[in-house]
Amino acid sequence: MSQQIKLLILVPLVVIGIGALLFYNQPTEQEMLEGTGGENNQLQTDKLLHDFGTISMKNGNVKAMFKVKNTTQETQMLSKLYTTCMCTQAKLLINGRSEGPFGMPGHGSAPSFQQKLEPNQEAEVEVIYDPNAHGPAGVGVIERSAILESQGGKFTTMNIKANVTP
Repeated sequence: MSQQIKLLILVPLVVIGIGALLFYNQPTEQEMLEGTGGENNQLQTDKLLHDFGTISMKNGNVKAMFKVKNTTQETQMLSKLYTTCMCTQAKLLINGRSEGPFGMPGHGSAPSFQQKLEPNQEAEVEVIYDPNAHGPAGVGVIERSAILESQGGKFTTMNIKANVTP
């Protein structure tokens, strides 16, 4: 066989192999819901998922509130808040102040900030989903997340879900 034929066979096999590896190494939905930072996470949320149920594009944005609590005896420094899609924004409400709105990194505002969350203190994260952001192609079931980062690379994930209709 010529070198070109070998390459034509080998390259697609390598691409398929890498794709399969990436596909099978994705976390399951349950792992994503449990992935609120792991056992060593210092921040706990009042819920892992907010399901809006069926929502209509014509009714506009929907919002969900998540309470986040510092369950340690040490002050936690909150540093970043971002979302997994440009159709979703998040705001941090803490100490009478609002940080954000923040969006998907690379597609909106996701700068860092420094906010203290004292032991046993709570903050709120408001997650706003725009069902019109993807246009007519955005109908059907959606799942999005907002991620709050704290010191040491710890993170807390807040998930939303909806069935979008026209």
